[in-house]
Amino acid sequence: VCVHHFRSCSSIQFIKSKYVCLFDKSAFKFSRQQRLFRTSSVSCGQIVQFKLSDIGEGITEVTVKEWYIKEGDSVSQFDSICEVQSDKASVTITSRYDGIIRKLHYNLDEIAYVGKPLVDIEIDASKGVAPEEDVVETPAMSHEEHTHQEIKGHKTLATPAVRRLAMENNIKLSEVVGTGKDNRILKEDILNYLAKQTGAILPPSPKAEIIPPLPKSETVSAATKDKARKIPVPVSRPIAFSGKDKTEAITGFHKAMVKTMSAALKIPHFGYCDEIDLTQLVQLREALKPLAQTRGVKLSFMPFFIKAASLGLLQYPILNASLDESCQNITYKASHNIGVAMDTEQGLIVPNVKNVQVCSVFEIASELKRLQSLGSAGQLGTNDLTGGTFTLSNVGTIGGTYTKPVILPPEVAIGALGKIQVLPRFNGKGEVFKAQIMNVSWSADHRIIDGATMARFSNLWKSYLENPASMLLDLK
Repeated sequence: VCVHHFRSCSSIQFIKSKYVCLFDKSAFKFSRQQRLFRTSSVSCGQIVQFKLSDIGEGITEVTVKEWYIKEGDSVSQFDSICEVQSDKASVTITSRYDGIIRKLHYNLDEIAYVGKPLVDIEIDASKGVAPEEDVVETPAMSHEEHTHQEIKGHKTLATPAVRRLAMENNIKLSEVVGTGKDNRILKEDILNYLAKQTGAILPPSPKAEIIPPLPKSETVSAATKDKARKIPVPVSRPIAFSGKDKTEAITGFHKAMVKTMSAALKIPHFGYCDEIDLTQLVQLREALKPLAQTRGVKLSFMPFFIKAASLGLLQYPILNASLDESCQNITYKASHNIGVAMDTEQGLIVPNVKNVQVCSVFEIASELKRLQSLGSAGQLGTNDLTGGTFTLSNVGTIGGTYTKPVILPPEVAIGALGKIQVLPRFNGKGEVFKAQIMNVSWSADHRIIDGATMARFSNLWKSYLENPASMLLDLK
């Protein structure tokens, strides 16, 4: 007896005949319910080109830094495909398809272009291709960075993590009211919706992790560390003398610096310098360091500098403004998003602490810790690196006292902090005492900021730091 076996996909495809002999009647009778022979499978998958979607901020090209998959790997929706780096931030691209990777269009360190194919994915043709946009996810997964999803004719804003949470709980995003910016659906909105459906009581919002204090032995040993002046140590890198010139393309953060500084030097800069006596602030920080340590944060001077600057900006909002290209309008920023210049292996980056005007010193310290960790790993998201309104650069951590900082457009002012030095000074009685002195250098856009305004702001900022207890009167 010969049986012809065929398989049906989107259209009927006839498979090469398989010959099966010696069936008895019972076996043939139930052949519809039982698999009596094996056939080789035939692929009916569809190849789709996964294109690099618009990352935003006017970015048109990125550098492929790392592939998380290889040809032949299976991927599911929201799985990470690769990490790319623009001139503003590192971004992780996630899949919007379930399928098999058939082709990688770029090698490592090659330039990928927005709108061009990134990978080819073989998907099940019976499932079709979803018409939604490519998914882009940043490492920090902040609420500000989102993807779009078409639902019943309107766009719903949600991060991939939020969409996955909704899918796992069988929740339609169209039924959830978003409380984020532009009605963006946040994780809390999904949890609140789920709680209403189930009657569950949600736990309170997580606070900063409390780390138990160190044992006394460790505390003592840390306190008795040698505080002698550090001697600069040269970076141990192999030096190769090839005798040939080397030319390479400007990419990543260096490319961003070229653009930003070229625009910045069109601004007429006004400079102002002063010195700050941080003796009282040094004592206050020493008293608060153990308490901050128990909360898992190493307290530096920078949170105090940032908070004092925010208090000063409340009195002089012109320094927290921006000027349009035609120099016809000034926009006064409501939020104090204060940037902090960081020196990393990738180059100079300036992430910013959002809404400093409503943050405590400890909250600022916690956010700085997060930004520094991500910056060191090259994982800062676009949201962390954009939206700044005022900048402080702590060049003193490397060395130097005075400098001439360059304004970061569209901001109109920037401050550079020198190193803290122990220097002799005179008190009101004419007596010499040991003072903790730090120098500050300000640069301002002289088109809209005059010298008197810059000096008055600096004096107010200085008074907060020289008498840190006075900050309590204006803290909110």
